[in-house]
Amino acid sequence: MTAKIIQTIDVTKVYGMGDVSVSALKGVDVDIAAGEFVAIMGPSGSGKSTLLHILGCLSQPTSGQYILDGEDVSNLDKTQLASIRNQKIGFVFQAYNLLARTSALRNVTLPLLYNHANPKTVEEGDAKARSVLDLVGLSDRMNHQPHELSGGQQQRVAIARALVNDPVMVIADEPTGNLDSRSGEEIMGLLNTLHQQGTTIVMVTHDSKIAAHTQRTIHLLDGLVDNVVHNGHHVERDNISLNKEAQHETN
Repeated sequence: MTAKIIQTIDVTKVYGMGDVSVSALKGVDVDIAAGEFVAIMGPSGSGKSTLLHILGCLSQPTSGQYILDGEDVSNLDKTQLASIRNQKIGFVFQAYNLLARTSALRNVTLPLLYNHANPKTVEEGDAKARSVLDLVGLSDRMNHQPHELSGGQQQRVAIARALVNDPVMVIADEPTGNLDSRSGEEIMGLLNTLHQQGTTIVMVTHDSKIAAHTQRTIHLLDGLVDNVVHNGHHVERDNISLNKEAQHETN
């Protein structure tokens, strides 16, 4: 049986207090197995960004459990969450978030500086960064700064940076959002290749064509899992793990 990388159990997130409180997530159960490529979609206010922040250990649930790679991370403090993010999660953002006056190689080695659990020498770090830049097809651009690279190349650097610490999963937040359609397809091709090599990828997107590249699309609505699309087809509600409120609605 394939191990679960992500398991959320009745996860809620409430912002504010009392009369001004807003429930962004209302009891979400999501399971993602090792090696899966999953998209999360939903309209504005559906809770997808909140769920992404929790899955990425950028925030904590108000209640419920989040188990990441077999470890309950629901109640860790900020320092512990930062360590988990560095060791276990690679992030790819819409805006690339590269250091402007820094080479591709140095941008990729940056996460290694904060990995105190598995420290590397400068030589080891450079070798690792070169290997992942080669993996994303940028072996001839390692010494280029972001302004010398196209948008698609900058996103490739960002993907290499996400991979450099050998994370248990990659979280991609609108990874094609700033790219033209051709560059976007190239980035999705790269993500598909990484997935085929065993990388677990969770991607938030608003584009159904981009989401179609994944194995499953989890649709959120009003803080709940609304439905799940598998290989382009709706999966029957009884056959998927939904949040408890949605299950009660089905029964």
